[in-house]
Amino acid sequence: MGSGPRMTASVLKVAAALLADPTAERYGLQLMQATGLPSGTLYPILVRLERAGWVESRWEEVDPVAEGRPSRRYYRLTADGTAQARREVAMMHQQMARAAAPDTRTQPA
Repeated sequence: MGSGPRMTASVLKVAAALLADPTAERYGLQLMQATGLPSGTLYPILVRLERAGWVESRWEEVDPVAEGRPSRRYYRLTADGTAQARREVAMMHQQMARAAAPDTRTQPA
């Protein structure tokens, strides 16, 4: 597979939220609550992740009239997406740890 999506803070939030339970299907409102991202940020990220092969989605099969709400689109990580997201989140954690660690090279002895 080609290069994945550009890793912004928002994309990492979505990846981390999906990694909390990689096999679970989540719909948009659940992901908005988990990430704190507005729908206008979340849904374009989900589209990019789906195009990259990291996420798959499906529409639930319900009668919106009987349920009293629109049908939901569920998202979950693919096997490849799980591996890639874990790698990206781990790299971000390493970068954060390096940034937070004191730089012993420039401090006087």
